[in-house]
Amino acid sequence: MSSVNLKRITKETVINITMDIDGIGDSDISTGIGFFNHMLEALAKHSGIDMYIKAEGDIDVDYHHTVEDVGIVLGALIKKSLENRNFHRYGYAVIPMDEALILSSIDICNRCYFNYDCDIVGKIGSFDSELIEEFFRAFANNAGMVLHIKQLSGANKHHIAEAIFKSVAYSLKEATQKTKNTPSTKGTL
Repeated sequence: MSSVNLKRITKETVINITMDIDGIGDSDISTGIGFFNHMLEALAKHSGIDMYIKAEGDIDVDYHHTVEDVGIVLGALIKKSLENRNFHRYGYAVIPMDEALILSSIDICNRCYFNYDCDIVGKIGSFDSELIEEFFRAFANNAGMVLHIKQLSGANKHHIAEAIFKSVAYSLKEATQKTKNTPSTKGTL
């Protein structure tokens, strides 16, 4: 087991996450935001990373703080999980969900860059679709990764969103796989 835990407490949120990067994709997720729970469950299942997330936030104001802070903590836990192991480093996936097609690519390299090229606006139920970008920006920055997400096609917001989370999950699964040596021409990340 390679389980790690992190708790983040601010005036706006209390986030407590336990994660096992070598898991089987189990999850128990409670954020108070139904659609976000659904997306995080997909992220866990398709990455093979066990995620146990309890988040309480000022969702009576809006969902922004909770979504962003979960991204911060999950990213930090990815970084923490990879500290003492060699890993593949790169991962990419092109994932369909009906008419939606999403490409994602990851380089876990201790450098932060985030590119989000998706045409998804408005609400999915009560969830602001713009928060998907905020979640993954916080996630990438705190994981120390380069993350590109590009929409190749799609019209249905739910399909686009779900394909985004599943594509990143498969990219993450590939990038975090154990390997004999982490590839780097510098000799370090």
